[in-house]
Amino acid sequence: MTKSELISAIAEKASLRKKDAEAALNAFLEVVTETLKKGDKVEIRGFGTFLMKERAARVARNPKTGKEVKVPPKLVPDFKPGKDLKEATEKVLKASKCKKK
Repeated sequence: MTKSELISAIAEKASLRKKDAEAALNAFLEVVTETLKKGDKVEIRGFGTFLMKERAARVARNPKTGKEVKVPPKLVPDFKPGKDLKEATEKVLKASKCKKK
């Protein structure tokens, strides 16, 4: 789903104009981004948590030359799904496995 498709879906579900749905989505994304930049997390009960996670230093290879390259540790944004989201997506997975049989 693209951002424009998400805006259309939000507008339809919430009976909003697309312009208002876009403003709400953009505000949400901006708040999450600003919060993560500060090092805090955003927790939406049942849906999930947006947080910053430290990626450890590692040694990688340049695919062109095969030479080893040291990659320093860094912080990356991460999403941890909540219980309700996990359960809802597990049901979809189980249903799709049943159809394949």
